[in-house]
Amino acid sequence: MTDSAQLKTIPLHDVHVRLGGKMVPFAGYVMPVRYSSDIEEHQTVRTGVGVFDVSHMGEFRLSGPGALDLIQRVTSNDASRLAIGKAQYSCLPNASGGIVDDLLVYRLDEEEYMLVVNASNIAKDWDWVMSHNRAGVAMENISDDLCLFAVQGPKAAQTLQPLTGVDLSKMEYYNFVQGELAGVPRVIISATGYTGAGGFELYVPSQNAEEVWNKILESGKKFEIKPIGLGARDTLRLEMGFCLYGNDIDDTTSPLEAGLGWITRFTKDFINAGNLKAQRENGVDRKLVGFVMAERGIPRSHYGIQDADGNRIGEVTSGTQSPSLGIGIGMGYVQKEFSAPDSIVYIDVRKKPLKAKVVKLPFVNK
Repeated sequence: MTDSAQLKTIPLHDVHVRLGGKMVPFAGYVMPVRYSSDIEEHQTVRTGVGVFDVSHMGEFRLSGPGALDLIQRVTSNDASRLAIGKAQYSCLPNASGGIVDDLLVYRLDEEEYMLVVNASNIAKDWDWVMSHNRAGVAMENISDDLCLFAVQGPKAAQTLQPLTGVDLSKMEYYNFVQGELAGVPRVIISATGYTGAGGFELYVPSQNAEEVWNKILESGKKFEIKPIGLGARDTLRLEMGFCLYGNDIDDTTSPLEAGLGWITRFTKDFINAGNLKAQRENGVDRKLVGFVMAERGIPRSHYGIQDADGNRIGEVTSGTQSPSLGIGIGMGYVQKEFSAPDSIVYIDVRKKPLKAKVVKLPFVNK
């Protein structure tokens, strides 16, 4: 258990307390897990608009003539394909076939990039990238300089448009601009998110965070905007089949096992590329799959997965009762012969095997 004395607070901690947020330890920070109920907040994002404060995430700026070469070496995706103003989902492979972290790579300028990493891995990722920085690339940890707000849902653009001169209707998925928002210059406005509901992620200077947060809530009043906690963030991402580091992927899981072959580009050399390429050619022994419960029950992380004869064939990595579907859904690793859609498996829910069916992700269409 994390020592409370070691926990960090995000800049708007007191704001969330005043808003009624239930504050809990998460990834080394004290974060709002919910303000009302997880289901209510989930549906707010799916049908309207909500705003998350995810300022615990980490950001590194890499710049100079060697920045791209370093990123190409440490990440699995091909960052040379990024134009200025585009972002990319990627991962940091380790030397033994697993994943150091998953991340976003932003190309800010000709020789300037930003890496956005998971909060629990900030120090680990920094040390990993730095250990491969043999060309003296300028690296700066700007995590404390920025706050990150995710404005998500079908009414996100209408909420934010009055606050900026940037035409949000023309922004394509995984594109971004640096522009004025809520009177603050050079905010990174990114058409990305972790919910599958559409929307934007805003990288705001920490000193301007509270005024921007308040203006977002004021602008979204007509759409009944609400602050949203980590509980709904988890159910939203799970309905989309998005991986959560520490649950669905970690230092022991291969990106190919996790269904992340699409961000693993063998057109370049990167850490452990040879072994991962051989894995792609030879196949994997297990795969990350999605499943829906055919019997009443809620799957949870670390529950066993069995075949019809009671043999253990895998383990649940993420699970919940889907607010959108009204049934139990989950993800987990299973032996590859059970990974095809429509395969029948059994989830060990409180020592009782309950029937489930493997399905193609996502669980909920955008």
